Amino acid sequence: MSTTITATLSTASGHRLGGPNEYKPDMKYEDFNGYKFAPIRESQVSREMVTRYMNDMLYYAESDVVIVGCGSANLSCAWELSKDSSLKIAIIEQSVSPGGGCWLGGQLFSAMVVRKPAQKFLDELDVPYDEKDTYVVVKHAALFTSTILSKLLMRPNVKLFNATAAEDLIVKDGKVAGVVTNWTLVSLNHNTQSCMDPNVVEAKVVVSGTGHDGPMGASGVKRLEAIGLIDEKKGMLSLDMNAAEDDIVKYTREVVPGMVVTGMELAELDGAPRMGPTFGAMLISGQKAAYAVRASLKRQAEEEEAASKA
Repeated sequence: MSTTITATLSTASGHRLGGPNEYKPDMKYEDFNGYKFAPIRESQVSREMVTRYMNDMLYYAESDVVIVGCGSANLSCAWELSKDSSLKIAIIEQSVSPGGGCWLGGQLFSAMVVRKPAQKFLDELDVPYDEKDTYVVVKHAALFTSTILSKLLMRPNVKLFNATAAEDLIVKDGKVAGVVTNWTLVSLNHNTQSCMDPNVVEAKVVVSGTGHDGPMGASGVKRLEAIGLIDEKKGMLSLDMNAAEDDIVKYTREVVPGMVVTGMELAELDGAPRMGPTFGAMLISGQKAAYAVRASLKRQAEEEEAASKA
């Protein structure tokens, strides 16, 4: 799949000219004169927002899968998982704007480089790109992010809770069984106030993809290390794109019962190299994480069935 964009330029003005058929808008400027919206009470707006959000909180308080972080790896994971309409999927994102670092390429440049054969994931989403010998280039990383976000959030079995932080994990008998949540602004201000208790979301599997080290980076594996469920994390190595992308996909797995780790959080756990602005491994690590989730759910169901028969 390759997209070539051509344009006819005016040599006199440098402005882009139209194509062979002149565009004719559906309306005229004057048509907006006297434009009026249907009336509404301010309280109606509040009730709609609060009712829908609180109903979502009630519904997703017990989920099949909770995905912590909404960067490119976890978006890819959520997309793959959401194909199964029987799964209830909650996404927890600490930022107001989901997408992680995938709104831009490297050093605030816009293009997104994806090494082959990961472009097949872009084909599935109908994201256009320019094709090279061993990689493809999406003209703006935001094109990927906005496309997968819009398609994912239209699915009825997915809810994104943004501006929400996963402060901790629910752990029972060595198994991760959900996350402890709070508004992000509350989480960032625990030291300035008295106790502000959190909320919880129970889940059969938690997917942690919070990126490499940073203010809230690698939070899942940091917590696993702190409570002794994993050995000391190794820390991310220096940049090596070729090694990093292969390693991240290879290391994607269920790290402890009930918790799958994906994306650059794995670099902190397993000592993989820094990746830099190449995104193929993010897409495929997320996709592989979804398969790890399915395997975990199947194993848990078999264990529950065996226990019921014992």
